[in-house]
Amino acid sequence: MHVVIPYVIAALLFGLGVYGVLRRRNAILVLMAVELMLNAVNLILVTADVSLRSATGTGGVLTLFVIVLAAAEVGVGLAIVLQYYRMRKAVVLDDVRLDDDGERVAG
Repeated sequence: MHVVIPYVIAALLFGLGVYGVLRRRNAILVLMAVELMLNAVNLILVTADVSLRSATGTGGVLTLFVIVLAAAEVGVGLAIVLQYYRMRKAVVLDDVRLDDDGERVAG
C-alpha cells in the first residue's frame, strides 16, 4: 500500500473536522468535529511510525497520548456543555454572550 493514501485520508478527515468546528452551532457537534481532527492526527502519527519503521515506537506512544488527551477533552467538554444546558436549556453556541473583555459568559 502506498504511504500517500493514509496521509490524504487524514488530510480529508482534518479538513472535515475544521469545517465542523467553523460551521456548527451545536456544542456537541463541535466536540465531535474536534474528535475527528484528533483522529486525523492519530492516523498521521501511526502512518509515520509504520512508514519510517522506527525502532523506538514514538508514533505509537504519541498516538496513545493523543487518545488520552481526547478522552480528557470529551470529559471536560461534555461537563461544560451539560452544565450550560442545565442553565439555559440549549447548547447553541450563537446564544453564548460575550462580556466587555471579549470572554464568553453564561448569561
